[in-house]
Amino acid sequence: MKITATLICALACLSTSAQNKIVFTVNPNVQHQQIDCFGASDAWSMRFIGEMPELVQDNVARLLFSSEVDVNGNPEGIGLSIWRFNIGAGSVEQGDSSYINNGTRTECFLSHDGSYDWNKQAGQRRFLKLAKGYGVPYLLGFLNSPPVRYTKNGLATNTGRDGTYNLKEEKYADFARFIADVIVGLKEQDDMTLDYISPVNEPDGHWNWQGPKQEGTPATKYEIARLSRILDKELQSRKIGTKIIIPESSDYRCMMSTHETGPERGYEIQSFFSPDSTDTYVGNLEKLPRLMAGHSYWTTTPVEYMKNCRKALRDTLRKYNVGFWQSEVCIMGNDEEIGGGGGYDRTMKTALYVARIIHHDLVFADARSWQWWRAVGGDYKDGLLFQYRQPGASSDTIVDSKLLWSLGNYSRFIRPGAMRLDVTRNNSINPDSATNPYGLMCSAFRNKDGSDVVVVINYGDIDKTINVEGLDIASWNMYRTSDYQKESLAFVGNQKDLKSIVVPKRSITTFINRQIQ
Repeated sequence: MKITATLICALACLSTSAQNKIVFTVNPNVQHQQIDCFGASDAWSMRFIGEMPELVQDNVARLLFSSEVDVNGNPEGIGLSIWRFNIGAGSVEQGDSSYINNGTRTECFLSHDGSYDWNKQAGQRRFLKLAKGYGVPYLLGFLNSPPVRYTKNGLATNTGRDGTYNLKEEKYADFARFIADVIVGLKEQDDMTLDYISPVNEPDGHWNWQGPKQEGTPATKYEIARLSRILDKELQSRKIGTKIIIPESSDYRCMMSTHETGPERGYEIQSFFSPDSTDTYVGNLEKLPRLMAGHSYWTTTPVEYMKNCRKALRDTLRKYNVGFWQSEVCIMGNDEEIGGGGGYDRTMKTALYVARIIHHDLVFADARSWQWWRAVGGDYKDGLLFQYRQPGASSDTIVDSKLLWSLGNYSRFIRPGAMRLDVTRNNSINPDSATNPYGLMCSAFRNKDGSDVVVVINYGDIDKTINVEGLDIASWNMYRTSDYQKESLAFVGNQKDLKSIVVPKRSITTFINRQIQ
């Protein structure tokens, strides 16, 4: 047979095409962690937004909580599945003497005379009701500080103290009763059930020692264990079903090793869940699930370290048979790739960066939950929504962001109880092959109703064409968040299979089979 130059060129082109073909293979038979929820917190904005006109409240709630679609098939909101309610310590009542800025103060249900005032935290409670009204499955109460009447320095901040828990030695039982009273009070007053309670926040964070301009206190592992045991007994004795979540670590490195603050705050996984750690073991408490909550701060750069740190965390968690929630993060000063935390950004620059963190936490740390910090923020990269006041205006404006919708690519479609499925690229035996942090990142999930979800991030500046194999579903809807103004978790079409899909540059695309629509 005579081989012509044209045929040789065609064969070469086919060979090159095969080499460049991008195929993600999902294996439903290899399942990783269960996904519990995606969420954000009410701190500190809902204290004020919850008392704004109902039209403003309803718009904010719809964007955060709705799982409905509009007439064009576009999601109305991002369908958060857990809402974090900040139980206040009383810095509002102290005013300027609290040493805390007005915008980050909180009210306390407990009055100075020991009685309870259930008119407090009205704005935040309004958003608890809105969350429930939209069908948010889980509610969590978290405390940054005990009530000021129980603290050693009489403040909700650690000003003038060392690294121990800012709670009087004789007030541990009283503090546990306060927490239980709030859980019961919210149920009786508002018909709100807190599924989880988080009694401490970033106890290992060295910033907590310095008296920040917000509520907070450090605590040692021994103090956390002591409080958890007392709170567990209190909840049991009152037949309260709420589960205890600890320790809301400020840094993954404190969870599996020591970092900056010493051994009394390090090796938290081992300390809380190894029976050998007799002084700090809480793995036998009825109300405390075998679960660790930690914050994704300070471990996002360099990019290769972000992956390796999470793999090390996952390995430690598996060793002690402990689940994991990523329960708070926003952009901080070390996130130089997008300019750090200062100055709000509504664009894909921050949205893509955060989507990459979500992907790494889910895929490499086996996170069962992923929670952002503030639902609404100001001129800092800490809010899903941006609140500002235009010159001469008498009220604030609250607008969405690409960041909000990028989280929605996960939260709206991956529902509680979903299982993460194994994904590889181009038949690679490397389990990390589906992750290129500067290019394509692919993850897949199967919901309890049997629907499959595939999320593909294109971090790069070039459109990519992909195939997704391994899922025998013949009808897919596609939703995208991108630089295009109209593509904010927008419905961008459907097709029979996931063959020859163009994933635009700087975008996040979610594919879901239509049966849940």
